[in-house]
Amino acid sequence: MADPNPRRANGHRRNQVRARVLREEDDCWLCGLPVDKTLPPHLPGSPEVDEIVPVSLGGDPIDRTNCRLSHRLCNVRRGNGTRTTKTKPASFQTARSWGNEASSD
Repeated sequence: MADPNPRRANGHRRNQVRARVLREEDDCWLCGLPVDKTLPPHLPGSPEVDEIVPVSLGGDPIDRTNCRLSHRLCNVRRGNGTRTTKTKPASFQTARSWGNEASSD
């Protein structure tokens, strides 16, 4: 059997934290835009309570200081990471100069 979801291990306290976040915050902490709290779950703009330090990395799902309001889409895009700037991979360069070749016709 899989490990239980730590967010639901203490469901009553998690529900209290969720209600407090929804009551106290209006903007997504990831993108800064307003969150429509009237939307049903599972839509891209739906409100979600996101953990600053993900539960899988040791974050506490019932610590109010670790929980922030986000859009579902923003939370999904962030994934399991922290909110740090990700480095872009180095660009790939070839040794061949494609634009300087003479036509073989």
